[in-house]
Amino acid sequence: MNTKDELLKIFSLKLRTILGKIKLDFDKLQEIRLRMNAPLLVIYGNKEYFITEDARLVDNPSLAVMITKNEIRETMEYISNYSLYAFEEEIKQGFITINGGHRIGIAGKTIIEDDIIKGMKHISFINIRLAHQVKGCADSVLPYLINKKTNGIYHTLIISPPRCGKTTMLRDIIRQLSNGNTKLPGMSIGVVDERSEIGACYMGTPQNELGIRTDILDCCPKAKGMMMLIRSMSPQIIAVDEIGSREDLEAIDYVIGCGCKLIATVHGSSIEDIINKPTLCELVQKKLFERYIILSNITGVGHLEEIYDASSKRLYAANDPAV
Repeated sequence: MNTKDELLKIFSLKLRTILGKIKLDFDKLQEIRLRMNAPLLVIYGNKEYFITEDARLVDNPSLAVMITKNEIRETMEYISNYSLYAFEEEIKQGFITINGGHRIGIAGKTIIEDDIIKGMKHISFINIRLAHQVKGCADSVLPYLINKKTNGIYHTLIISPPRCGKTTMLRDIIRQLSNGNTKLPGMSIGVVDERSEIGACYMGTPQNELGIRTDILDCCPKAKGMMMLIRSMSPQIIAVDEIGSREDLEAIDYVIGCGCKLIATVHGSSIEDIINKPTLCELVQKKLFERYIILSNITGVGHLEEIYDASSKRLYAANDPAV
């Protein structure tokens, strides 16, 4: 089943008909957003569009299909196969992962007991984020991550704003390092996939290819997951997405202290952004990371801007590849 057919079956019958007629390259489709009493919206080719009743992309929201309570309800029934209870644990975290690795973000009224989110009801907002695996996108980055003296890799932090490809880049780095090549033997990698975005596991099976030597902790908090993997799976590398909390930093210290290499991502547009964040500034000051990869979307998602070492020496710049 192709991506389009896979996605269409999760929508209400009305939306399925409209989306089925639309002429899109689904490889460029990033998000489909359903908000109650708001226009049907998509992110396509990194641009925002609205969709009309006759399946056209437009810039004017007043021309778009309006999402009703019934469209939300029916779509959620198809997404959960008429059993939201079966997805209770995922719903607590605000998302459901479906076959193909596509991630359904949901929002509504949260049910809280003793400051703990127990569930969600009156779901009124749905964000379908399409899984896009881009094999080979890390080809230009990998040579900078390999430590030729130790035949291993450097502790690496990927920095980018939202929708600029940091998770896609991380995913391909994991895949290539796990499989190995003629220049570098394959390494054992532990992935803490807190929001099911890296491996996109569906019923325990990764929908994205992360290599033959990779173990995944799905829907597990990053800090706890890093500790668990060190104790149980003996990884040579641990990979996590979107670090930022105090607990994350403490776990990172522990991982590095155990001799395990770390590859992580964080929201930002430069090393200066990281320095200006109260918790993350310690990472730069302590020189815990030996490589910083800066991404943007200047020429498209995943544009490689710069690469720095632990001392903030620039090793690569897009406007001067000779650096």
